[in-house]
Amino acid sequence: MNQILVTKKLYITPELKRKKKMYKIDFFLSVFLMCILISVGIYAEYDRNRSEEVSQSILQNIAIPETAAEDTTVVKNNILIVVLDENEQQEISEEVETVPTQEVQTTQNGFKYTTVATIRIPKIGIEYAVIDGPTDTIEETEDLIKISPTKFWGPNPNQVGNFCIVGHNYRNTRFFSKVPTLENGDIIDITDLSGKTIQYQIYNKYEVDPKDVSCTTQLTNGKKEVTLITCTNDSKLRVIVKAREIKN
Repeated sequence: MNQILVTKKLYITPELKRKKKMYKIDFFLSVFLMCILISVGIYAEYDRNRSEEVSQSILQNIAIPETAAEDTTVVKNNILIVVLDENEQQEISEEVETVPTQEVQTTQNGFKYTTVATIRIPKIGIEYAVIDGPTDTIEETEDLIKISPTKFWGPNPNQVGNFCIVGHNYRNTRFFSKVPTLENGDIIDITDLSGKTIQYQIYNKYEVDPKDVSCTTQLTNGKKEVTLITCTNDSKLRVIVKAREIKN
């Protein structure tokens, strides 16, 4: 009996004890890292929910006249310069509507912005305010698009030119997550602050390198266009969706 006990005791060598200790350490480290990843995921989802709430709050507080057609002042015979190509411009007379001034808001990081329009895409069931602010740095742009889809470049909403809007792809149903599923022929509604809604029909969709900003060109041949910009699901490329005004 004593010999058997000694044999069992000798079987648990120092090397085996060291390995057992390392296994325990690895186990606790794995549990710790898993807890951190779960916490990060929960916080990320909370942050997205908060962004959605802020965006919907902005949408509800847009000051659009109840009787836009009656209350909006129209300035006639305003001369607008339209770029046709790199070497040619054309002056056209256009009626320009005065719109209510939106209150300047401030993000948590101190960047200022105003609301310039609303965007509605029936195909993917979204409606958001489009905001605008000084986006001279990446930090400013990132801060704004966390709140709502943001004007990236171009003229005022529903005016001649290419109105470019950038939005986050959260890989769910929020913001521009479903924009990559849009197809040619789908409709985008843009409502400006005068209350006027113009429908735009998608005519092209493609992907580009993040540094490629050719989609923001203002060479629209005097037409009204909208460009939506978001990330691919792997964030390596940008999805570009081009739409043109539907003439009634």
